[in-house]
Order: sequence, then structure tokens, then C-alpha cells
Amino acid sequence: MNPSANGWIKKLIKALQTSEHSTSIIELYNGLRLCGYVYGSNTGVVNNYMEKGDLSSEEICKINHTIALYISNNETQDPNNFLDNVISFYSKVNAYKTSFLSDLLGKKEDEALLESIVHKRIQIDDNLINKSFNYFITNALLFIDILAFRDFLTTGSVSEIDIKQKEAIIETIVLNTLNAKLNKTEYDSSLINFFEQSLRYQKEIKLGYFEAIALLKTDLDKQYIFDLACMSTWSDKTIDDKERYFLIQLGTDLKIEQDKVGNSISVMHNFFTEHQKDIVLLGSKNIVKTFYDNSSKMVSKLISRNSKRLQKELSQSKELMFLISQSTIRELTVEEQKQVQEQLLDIFKSIPSLAIFILPGGAILLPLVIKFIPKLLPSSFDDNRIEEQ
Repeated sequence: MNPSANGWIKKLIKALQTSEHSTSIIELYNGLRLCGYVYGSNTGVVNNYMEKGDLSSEEICKINHTIALYISNNETQDPNNFLDNVISFYSKVNAYKTSFLSDLLGKKEDEALLESIVHKRIQIDDNLINKSFNYFITNALLFIDILAFRDFLTTGSVSEIDIKQKEAIIETIVLNTLNAKLNKTEYDSSLINFFEQSLRYQKEIKLGYFEAIALLKTDLDKQYIFDLACMSTWSDKTIDDKERYFLIQLGTDLKIEQDKVGNSISVMHNFFTEHQKDIVLLGSKNIVKTFYDNSSKMVSKLISRNSKRLQKELSQSKELMFLISQSTIRELTVEEQKQVQEQLLDIFKSIPSLAIFILPGGAILLPLVIKFIPKLLPSSFDDNRIEEQ
């Protein structure tokens, strides 16, 4: 099977139909952790449904994502409706979230369309997205799709509020996890500041720790958030006493059994220890440094390559240009931050290459976007902005 060639989903579905595999969501999730899907680093096919052979991490991720969707569907739905259900789900996500699927939707609803959707959802654009960015954010947050898909199968709708809440919950819990570090590195501090800024741009009122906890309703939601918190402690490849205490307390607050808390910490530690030589990002840098460095590079590259289009779009919004210029010299008010977020996201919807910022987890990068726009746009942008002041 070659996920980089046409016809792979049809072959995958046939293999799943003829193989013995569990439809238990718990067994699926545990398998997704062990193969690295939950951590954004796919090192093998979930639950060994097939050999990974010489498949790339991105190709394995496509297979794991599709398997997760397939098993989630079959838990409550007719397997024959799998294609229709998944395509309908992504169509509804696309309707409010971004136009990144617009060139695909409306075509014949078959395996080829789903292949295109999965490819775009995971990779967006090979020429623009830095692979190491996918590692921590895009692919690590793919499980949000699975959670939303399961809700969709129950309700028949996709809740924008629910997905945005999950993004904000992840930011809040990760931020609290990073703050629990006993010895913070320069990059820990940078990332903490980064997440704090992101929360300000995402919501009028910062989501507090206990508010975030209260919003998590299902055991699967809670387990996923806890595992992301565990991953956040790995920046120095060890968990100090303060971090361990925080994780234990987080598990208690989430009402996760203590043996499962210990298991999550152990699974995360064992995974990254076993695969640190296989995962390039862990070879020479810690996760926090890699995330911050490569997110900055990715945002810088995207804005630079789309600078002319951005300049054109921004020139039509004097208010946004003024607020961005002000953000370089002072902290914007809550109302101003909300205005910047809303207007920037409207612009991103009109520029396909910037669709990444509309996808789950993409809003986390808004502070970096606002930081780089003044630096990377042509000097005429600065001139216009100064005149507006």
C-alpha cells in the first residue's frame, strides 16, 4: 500500500474489512498513543494492522488517521456509510472553518476524494509547511478531528464552539504544565509567553485552569488532554518532582484513575525514549525549542511567500494595519486583540496558502503572525501604517 499514490484508501478499507480488529475506541486510542499518532510522531501503524515497511512518517499518519476515522464510524454507524459520513463531516468543518477544501468539495464522493481530503488535512502544502511544525501542532492535534467526528456521528452537526473550546482547553492545560516546570529554560519561558499571548487573542476572557477542566465532558477528551500535558513535560527529557506533582493533580482534577495517570506518564516517557533516535526533532533539540524555532520559521516563510497578497488584503483594512503597528509598541486591549483576530482570520480564509491558521491548533500561532507581519511585508506597508498613526 502506498498512501502517496491513488487508490490507497480503497485498499486500506478492504484490508480492514477482512482483518480481525477491535472496534473499541479505548483499544484504538491506546494503540494511537503507542504508535505516536497522539504525539504527532507516527512511528508505526496503529495496533499493527499492517507492516509499516518503508513508509514515511506522513504516509503512516495518513493511514492512522483514516483507521481512526473508520473505527470511530463503525462503532455506531453502518460501515458502508463510512465514506459518506467522513466526507460530510469535513464538508461541514470546511463550511465555517476555512476554504482549504473548497477545490475538492463538490467532486464525486468516493475514495479518491477522501484521499485528497486526508492529504490536505495532514500536510496542507509540502512546499510551505515545515515538517517539524507538523510534528508538534498540526499532527499532534489531529485527534481533535476524531473527537469532533464522533460528536458529528451522534448529533449530525459540527459544533464550531466545541472545537474552539478544545483548542483553548489545550492551550490552557499546556500553559499550566509548562509553568509547573521547576527549572525553566529560555525556550520554556518564550513558549509560556507565546501561549499566554495566544489565549488573549483567542478569547475575550482568558480560560482559567478549572474552567478548562469543567469543559471536558468525556473520558476520551480528558485522556487526550492529559496525554498532551504529559508530552509538554518532555522538553528536558525528564519529569522533575514539581512536574510529576502537577500531572498527578491534573489527573485527579480530571477524575482519571491514578493507575491510568501513571500509565500515561510511562507510555509517553517510553515512546520518546525509544524513538528519540528515529525522530529527528528529538535528536539534538528539546521539543519546546524545536516547536518555538520551527513555528517561527514556518510562519515567517508563509507570510514572506504571501506578502504581496497580504499587503493587498491589509491595505483594505486601515484599522487592522493600525492595530498591528500598535502591537509592536504596546499591549493591545482585549477588544483590540479580538478585532485583530477576527480580521486576520477573515483574510486567511481568502488566501489558500494560509489555511493552516484556520485549522484546529492554527490559532495558537496568531501571536507569531502578528509579530512577523510588520517585519516581512514591504516597506510601503510600514509607510502606510505610520501615516495612519
